[in-house]
Amino acid sequence: MTISSVLVANRGEIARRVFTTCRAEGIDTVAVFSDPDSASPHVADADVAVRLPGSASSETYLRGDLIIEAAQRAGADAIHPGYGFLSENAEFARAVQDAGLTWIGPPVKAIESMGSKVESKAMMQSAGVPVLDRLDPASVTQDDLPVLVKASAGGGGRGMRVVRELDALQDEIDAASREALSAFGDATVFCERYLETGRHIEVQVMADRHGTVWAVGERECSIQRRHQKVVEEAPSPLVERVPGMREKLFEAARIATEALDYEGAGTVEFLSDERGNFYFLEMNTRLQVEHPVTECTTGLDLVALQIHVAAGGALPAEQPTTRGHSIEVRLYAEDPARDWQPQSGVVHHVEFDGAREFEVLTRTGLRVDSGIVDGSVVGTHYDPMLAKVISYAPTREQAAGILAKALLRARIHGVRTNRDLLVTVLRHPAFLAGDTDTAFFATHDLAVLARPLVDDRGVRLSALAAALADATRSKESATVGRSLPSGWRNLASVPQRKTYAVNGTEIVAEYRLSRGTLVTDVDDCALVRAESDRVVLLADGVRREFHVAVHGDAVFVDSSLGPVRLERVPVFVDPSEIVAAGSLLAPMPGSVVRIGAAVGDTVTAGQPILWLEAMKMEHTITAPAAGVLTELTVTVGHQVDVDAVLAVVAAEGDQA
Repeated sequence: MTISSVLVANRGEIARRVFTTCRAEGIDTVAVFSDPDSASPHVADADVAVRLPGSASSETYLRGDLIIEAAQRAGADAIHPGYGFLSENAEFARAVQDAGLTWIGPPVKAIESMGSKVESKAMMQSAGVPVLDRLDPASVTQDDLPVLVKASAGGGGRGMRVVRELDALQDEIDAASREALSAFGDATVFCERYLETGRHIEVQVMADRHGTVWAVGERECSIQRRHQKVVEEAPSPLVERVPGMREKLFEAARIATEALDYEGAGTVEFLSDERGNFYFLEMNTRLQVEHPVTECTTGLDLVALQIHVAAGGALPAEQPTTRGHSIEVRLYAEDPARDWQPQSGVVHHVEFDGAREFEVLTRTGLRVDSGIVDGSVVGTHYDPMLAKVISYAPTREQAAGILAKALLRARIHGVRTNRDLLVTVLRHPAFLAGDTDTAFFATHDLAVLARPLVDDRGVRLSALAAALADATRSKESATVGRSLPSGWRNLASVPQRKTYAVNGTEIVAEYRLSRGTLVTDVDDCALVRAESDRVVLLADGVRREFHVAVHGDAVFVDSSLGPVRLERVPVFVDPSEIVAAGSLLAPMPGSVVRIGAAVGDTVTAGQPILWLEAMKMEHTITAPAAGVLTELTVTVGHQVDVDAVLAVVAAEGDQA
């Protein structure tokens, strides 16, 4: 069988990843896109594209009938599902085959067997694979706590809740069920015993229809937030140091794969303790987000192998060996310091020096798999992952160092990201020692890990550079007086002042130029050169370049010290923009899915007032202090913008 044209039933980074391999294989490509994705890079990457009218996943990327129709209209003879959306939907896979198209994925029966986490665990247990016991939510007792509520059809952390108090169980089950229904179209949830600390180890498998099964290598994905992976690597540092663990893992993965008569790429996931005892979690019957680290440590193109196997091709009897170490981090549009709040907005500029896009690395270097380009808009309809940044090197220490340095020096302007956190994690002594269990963020204090990379002096130097660049820019754009010195004033003794906000704190850059010499309150600092987008300072005897980019009121300063984001503070504030005390502001754009209080109710500090859904996750908006709910400006279904006033809580006695 020959595959000549592939439609990718997905969006963003994974669609671009599959298209890259298809181009290399001489295969035509077809994209599908929702209305918010009409200008997405994955659309431009494809040979042709078909619109899926609408915005919500339920009316676009989850509509299998529309996707199959798009494939037929565009002349595709195969469909690759990517991950998420319909990638593990057995009905969709069957419909693809019934339409006479090639399904680039595992057999329908395998997807059905693993599609329910409840049934898959029972099947694996009977096959001899160790599993964690499943708990019926209705029978959970105090002695069972803590438990993990999980969506049976889910993945990616959606529909997951940790419950430590019995009174909260039903509310968390309801929330997980709503989230699962929104993301996967299936509200079924179950419970299992929750291990506060553990290691998330998974095995990449590849199988053909001729009976060959590869256990290609293991990955460790223990550093997670909200049960979504943040850092992934191959091989696992735990498996490397526990004698015999790799062989047992691979054997369990092969048993699981063979029990399903599996074909194609899949991942068998386990939860392990520090001694190397492991338990089956689930089998993902698709390509994983973190597949690049396996590609870089094996030299395989897993997408090419998926296509080869789907076309009936055979795998070599001898599976490939692994070499070196690869680490992947997920660059998210989110603010870890504010409870991982997803962010939306424009990505003005993104640049990683020396990175190769979607390339299987065979030598020390950096790879970036991204769904964004300059000017991309991050909305609220889909996952907030912007890119995967991957390093490869002979040793783990080298891979971590390369990746941390690349992130530090990357120019990422626009929407806020978790970049600072990622760099701190990669440089953390516990990470470098391989101590990376699922409680990493709790153990090492998220507030500390999420701190900005640049210290106070670095911020002051960056603010000074921004002010000097601004003065140069103003001089260059002036219609008169261009011959006057930058920052010139009638009264030479009065310094120039520029006020910025950095993470909510104001900082004043103050300086004056006296006969070409910089006079500033920043100690031991001299000006070498000032341009509109580049300033060179001699500080502490070290010459540094500061690159300055301005987008609206946001100023982005990149230097060897690290990235600094400044917000220009206006001299005068419009009174209409002042927000009343006690106002609850929307932390992100989203849709109101539930309201928990009414105007006139007395509320306590931390009491949930309403729930927002953004990027397929629920976010609770709570009362900032005890008082009376005096205003509620939204209703269920209301779409809100970031910083919109949702409600007002007045202290008792203060309300009118």
